[in-house]
Amino acid sequence: MKKLFLFLIILILLTGCAKESEDDIKNSFLKKIDSGDSYFLKGNLELRNNDEVYNYLVEVSYEKKSNYKVSLTNKANDSVQIILKNNDGVYILTPALNRSFKFQSDWPYNNSQIYLLKALANDLKNDNELKFNKSEKYYTFNTAVNYPNNKDLKNQKIVLDKKFNLKKVTVYDKNDVPSMEFIIDEIDYSPAFEDNYFDLNTIMETFADNKSSENVKETMTIEDTIYPLVIPTGTTLSSEEKIKKTNGERVLMTFEGEKPFLLVEETANVEDEFTIIPTNGVPYQLMDTLGVMTDNSLSWVTNGIEYYLVSDVLSSDELVDIAQSIYALPTMK
Repeated sequence: MKKLFLFLIILILLTGCAKESEDDIKNSFLKKIDSGDSYFLKGNLELRNNDEVYNYLVEVSYEKKSNYKVSLTNKANDSVQIILKNNDGVYILTPALNRSFKFQSDWPYNNSQIYLLKALANDLKNDNELKFNKSEKYYTFNTAVNYPNNKDLKNQKIVLDKKFNLKKVTVYDKNDVPSMEFIIDEIDYSPAFEDNYFDLNTIMETFADNKSSENVKETMTIEDTIYPLVIPTGTTLSSEEKIKKTNGERVLMTFEGEKPFLLVEETANVEDEFTIIPTNGVPYQLMDTLGVMTDNSLSWVTNGIEYYLVSDVLSSDELVDIAQSIYALPTMK
């Protein structure tokens, strides 16, 4: 009788240990995210485009139900851009230029986001064929991703420690090559934020009080026109015109053929007063900067030059391919 009782105890213990299943681990992580009213995380984001690698310091703040502040600092030049979501809308802040784009958008709820816990949670919930692996130190989930403006991105690995804290996310392209990797250095699931922490003007005033963080050098001329290395088949540069504007220069390049498009490059100017520019687009992460994506255009600022790419026939993927190629090898025609 004692042996039978001992056997039942061992059986119960073994059954209890076995209950740490894939679903249990996934649900524990989801509960940790969904039950909190706020979170803060900090880490390094690495973006890869062929041989080009870009690194960002990323700080993400979230407060229930709709407040987000994502600060991205390009480690190559210390330039800072911020994606802000509050009750007034969605913004891309570029403090160095004293300007912001404002979107009427439901970002970030429609697609994957490598550095947002809610987006990662949605990817876990929506993938009925996700894969799971358990090692001595970590739990790893492999899920599909949804990046509507970059169809090359297909899946991701989400790595958790044994306390269900997010440690690393790696996004892979269609060839299973890592395209983005986010390594988390710090995470807090219950931070307290000041009342004006997600206020647009308060954030901009912080940068205005710290001019040393603004390192954009205004230029009045475009010394070297930068041409895209990726051009759709059957499409060629048909005209190029450089014109003067009030505070600098602008280059207009017209590409004609099977998939025509217009590329504008112009010198970027720092606004005298903080300027908000309304747009119908969405924030888009290019390699070394945040851009603005609309149904038929992509615009961004890098190295003191503003770029505007527009076409009635190109897909968003094609716009991104052209944009990514413009600064890969500059000054080549």
